[in-house]
Amino acid sequence: MSNLKLGLTLYSFTTEYARGVLDLEGIIRTAREMGYTGYEMVATQMSPDYPYVSDKFLGELTAINQHYGMEMISYAANMDRGLRGDRNLTEDEMLQRAITDVKSAAKLGCHVMREQFLCGPRVLERLAPYAEEYDVRVGIEIHNPEYPTSPCMMEYLEVIEKTGSRHIGFIPDFGCFATTPNKPNWDAAVRNGAPIELLEYAAQLRYDDVPIHEAQKMLIEKGANGAVMGAFQGMYGFVTFRKNPDLEGLKKILPYCVEMHGKFHYVHEDLHEHSIPYEKILPILQESDFDGYIMSEYEDHDPGSGDTFVQMKRFIEMEKKILNK
Repeated sequence: MSNLKLGLTLYSFTTEYARGVLDLEGIIRTAREMGYTGYEMVATQMSPDYPYVSDKFLGELTAINQHYGMEMISYAANMDRGLRGDRNLTEDEMLQRAITDVKSAAKLGCHVMREQFLCGPRVLERLAPYAEEYDVRVGIEIHNPEYPTSPCMMEYLEVIEKTGSRHIGFIPDFGCFATTPNKPNWDAAVRNGAPIELLEYAAQLRYDDVPIHEAQKMLIEKGANGAVMGAFQGMYGFVTFRKNPDLEGLKKILPYCVEMHGKFHYVHEDLHEHSIPYEKILPILQESDFDGYIMSEYEDHDPGSGDTFVQMKRFIEMEKKILNK
C-alpha cells in the first residue's frame, strides 16, 4: 500500500524569488499556508554557499522550518559537466562533486537528493557507497525528452539493479508523460504571431515522430516564422509530448523511485492539468508500494499564463481530489 505525501519544490516560486517578491522564508511560509509540509530546495538557486552548506545557513533554515512546521526533504543538486570552458569534467571530477552534494544534503538533514542524468551511470554506481554512508537516497531525474524506459534511463536501471543499493534510484519528472502541447508555450507563440494552423502542423509532426531536422525543414518550407519555430523547439525538447506516455515504464521503475516531481504548467479551474494526465499517473502511484513525496513543481514558461499562487493552490487541490485525500 502506498504512502503518498504531498510536498513541493521551492523552485516553483522562481519568478517571485528572482523578482524579490518573496525571500526564502517567505516562500516556505507561503508553501505552509497552501497546505504543504515538506519541500525540496534547488541548492544552486537558494543555498548561498553552494556546493557547501555553511553553519550560518543551516541555523537560519532550521529556525525557519521549526517556526512554520516545515521539513526540508530533498536537496536538488546540479551536475554541471560543462563547468570548465576547455573540456567536460572527468568521471572522477563529477564523482567528487556528487560526493560533496551528498555531504551537503546530509548536513541539511535531507534523506533524498536529486541528481541530474549528466553524471552518467558509472558515477552513480561509484556514488552508491557514499550515499549509503550518509543515508541519502540519490535519485536520477527522469526529465523530458527522456522517459522511464528510454535507452539512457535503462542504462541507469542496469547499474541500480547491479549494485542492489537502496540508496540510488530515480526521480521521475511527470512532464515526461505529457500528451498534448504545452499550453503556456502555445499561448505565448500565438501572442507573438504564430499562425495556429502551423502550430497544429508542428504538433502533428511531433506526434508522428518525424525526426527533428526533417520536421524543421518541413515547417520552414510552409513559411513558419520565429514564433512557430520557438514553440517547435520546445515540442522536441524539454516540453515534448507523446500519444502514448510511458506509464508502463513508470510501473517498471517504481520500486527504484526515491521521490516524484509533480511537474505542471497549467491547471484549469476544473482542476485538470492541461497537458499531463494526472488522472492516470496518480492512481498508479496510489496502487503501488511507493512511500515518499510527490513534489509539486510549477514551471512557468510564460509570465502571462497564470498566477503562481493560484496555480500552486489548484495543483494541490487537484492532487487531493484525484487521491481522495
